[in-house]
Amino acid sequence: MTMITPHQDVDTRTVDVGGTPFAYRDLGPRTGVPVVFLNHLAAVLDNWDPRVVDGIAAKRRVITFDNRGVGASGGATPDSIAAMAKDAVAFIRALGFDEVDLLGLSMGGFVAQVIAEREPRLVRKLILAGTGPAGGKGIDKVTALTLADMARGALTFRDAKYYLFFTRTANGRSHARAFLKRLKERTNNRDKAISARSFRAQLKAISGWGRHEPADLSGIHQPVFVANGDQDRMVPTGNSTDLARRLPNARLEIYPDAGHGGIFQNHAEFVRQALAFLAE
Repeated sequence: MTMITPHQDVDTRTVDVGGTPFAYRDLGPRTGVPVVFLNHLAAVLDNWDPRVVDGIAAKRRVITFDNRGVGASGGATPDSIAAMAKDAVAFIRALGFDEVDLLGLSMGGFVAQVIAEREPRLVRKLILAGTGPAGGKGIDKVTALTLADMARGALTFRDAKYYLFFTRTANGRSHARAFLKRLKERTNNRDKAISARSFRAQLKAISGWGRHEPADLSGIHQPVFVANGDQDRMVPTGNSTDLARRLPNARLEIYPDAGHGGIFQNHAEFVRQALAFLAE
């Protein structure tokens, strides 16, 4: 039986994408269609919940990466979702893949939608978590909400994700503490934090997505698994319901007493559901 190197130990590699180094991690079996993870606002490689990465990598090849200008990747971070999608496609092509599954969280879900629309032959299946369509309700307010909770976190000596990703119930607070502890499991060769410049570019891209005219999602024919918590403050949960309704081939899972980080709070259930979806 082949042993899978866990996310906390797997090497960080780089690949040249048109003259720019992109940092990534590659784990799981070498067979089958790989699952490329597309990250959320301000996140780098170390912000993926290791239970989700390792859980999916137990059965599927998983690629996590820093898009242009983020973490250890070179270049300047684009300030539009469309440009981020273009860079993600270039990264996928640089690794030699002609077909992938995408798991997009929050901003990564925006990017995944654009890739599926513009490169339909590249994408086999989509998992869209804590995300919404262009012009979705409340997405244009992400900047104000994020900055407010970052300030709140600074005042209380907590990571802003404690407030942004989880509910304020006892259950939510407990899961927030456990999640933030898991993010520290990797101790060697950790990624670089996002720069202030890249963070501002991402906020501008998200604001533009929120103000964008609603997109016609009927052209995305790939199977889609939409997941979220029932109390997402960052990308209000109604956007997930809207996505599942408007996509021709989608299923929806809403986790109770969970927020933007619903797939992290319910990692065991989410991994089981995601693997079943990908295997169908």
